[in-house]
Amino acid sequence: MRVISGSLKGRNIIGYDIEGTRPTMDRVKESVFGSIQRYINGSVVLDLFAGSGNLGIESISNGSKYCYFVDNNKRCIKCINDNIDNFNIKDKCRVMLSDYNQALGYFRDNNIKFDIIFIDPPYKYVVINEVVNSIINYDLLNDNGILVLEYQNDILDISYDKYKVIKNKKYGDKFISIVKKTID
Repeated sequence: MRVISGSLKGRNIIGYDIEGTRPTMDRVKESVFGSIQRYINGSVVLDLFAGSGNLGIESISNGSKYCYFVDNNKRCIKCINDNIDNFNIKDKCRVMLSDYNQALGYFRDNNIKFDIIFIDPPYKYVVINEVVNSIINYDLLNDNGILVLEYQNDILDISYDKYKVIKNKKYGDKFISIVKKTID
């Protein structure tokens, strides 16, 4: 697993072998980042269910201002911190050992909003709609911000005003959907 573009391009990301995680494959990541490139520069990012930190690190490499990494697995948190240290990007990150519900509540309570939120839960959890509903209800996405969803067994249900699916693509047995918060 490696950083595919930006200032850290070509550098290896450790953590592809952590039990219970399933890193986004390079070809899928390349397609996703090609689709969201115009949203990245100067953005504040949330990498929820971060695993190795692969998606958040790619965002920082491409110009994100700051990234919050959230995972509830201690081994993942150690891996994320090791990657951050190896890439010397500690000043652009915050790593949180937390359940996603607690983390989203923390962001709501502290008025922290995001331009990009990556939501890539383990496939055994069918929670994509629950997570999206919490993000929308807590108003955690800035206007014109995007949700990048990776899922397998869920059926995505976006039925909110101001939220529009702008991309939906299947890669093998997984789906990638990009949802934008629009302003009227």
